[in-house]
Amino acid sequence: MTFVEAVKSVFTKYATFSGRARRSEYWYFFLFNCIVSALIGAIGAAIGGEGSANPLSSIWSLAVLIPTLAVSWRRLHDIGKAGGFWFLNFIPLVGQIILLVWFCKDSQPEDNQYGPNPKAAAPTEEV
Repeated sequence: MTFVEAVKSVFTKYATFSGRARRSEYWYFFLFNCIVSALIGAIGAAIGGEGSANPLSSIWSLAVLIPTLAVSWRRLHDIGKAGGFWFLNFIPLVGQIILLVWFCKDSQPEDNQYGPNPKAAAPTEEV
């Protein structure tokens, strides 16, 4: 899955919490979100806003909140975990480390209770 395909896929499945998301879909969207957030921060700083006082930053954060949650849940489904494990984010440090490790794991090679393996449907790509 390419960078553009991943971003399109996440926005197409804006609020879809069922199914599975490949590792590349999650991480490319994460990268896209970081790039846009940095650009918005730079624009906000150039026009005089500081940090969280930048209204553009707040609008962007609200706009991608649901897609970010949805792709995170689908990514957890891809490794065979329930989406509710996302709430580990609320455990300081330990929760984020656990989720980081899980988000980096490869997909379960077989179908699971959350759907078919998305890699099986897509052409093989070398990483």
